[in-house]
Amino acid sequence: MSLKKIAIPLIVSIGVAFMAFTNVHRSTTNNTEKCVNENKNYLPIVVLELFTSQGCSSCPPADILLNSVKQKNENTVFALSYHIDYWNYIGWQDPFSNAKNTERQRKYNSKLKSRSNYTPELVVNGKEHFVGSNASLVAGAIQRFESLTPENEIVLSSVNGNSDSITFAYKIKGNFTDKNLRSVLVLDQRTTKVNRGENRNRSLTNSNIVVAVKKNCRKRK
Repeated sequence: MSLKKIAIPLIVSIGVAFMAFTNVHRSTTNNTEKCVNENKNYLPIVVLELFTSQGCSSCPPADILLNSVKQKNENTVFALSYHIDYWNYIGWQDPFSNAKNTERQRKYNSKLKSRSNYTPELVVNGKEHFVGSNASLVAGAIQRFESLTPENEIVLSSVNGNSDSITFAYKIKGNFTDKNLRSVLVLDQRTTKVNRGENRNRSLTNSNIVVAVKKNCRKRK
């Protein structure tokens, strides 16, 4: 067993199985891991990944919708906000933008047969995408994926934290073969005064902002 440390707020995932925490900044990892093969029906999980930017005038409605969905479906829906960097040229440097987020979006669009990256784009459980500000499409996707049973579940225990980090033990239920376990560090919510670009003179609030991702382990046949 290995130990890894991770800062809070945190979302730990495997496939579409997520467990969540709240508050604070930094990263590095430490956890105790255990994989268990079981055949059970696990609770449905919906993972929403919003690709957004503070430099995009079409993004604030999607950011607001993501936060609303997060609050209304806290037990089954896990909302992640990935800030991309290709809008930075227009005059505002999004403080949460990251080229790795742009690359993640590119890989999704290649997989999902989309011709190019766009914002605001919402990817649901890694299987479908659409404009992230479309409330009816978001509601429909949540309903569809909530009707499915995931193959895995993660149970966290021995959670201990301080102002900088949190340590925890986790157990993976279900068949873990050929799957990845990722730890995602998020900021619960931040409000930014935008001084330039398409959203100049606006105060924008972003939620569940992804600031670090770490792949923990991979089990193969």
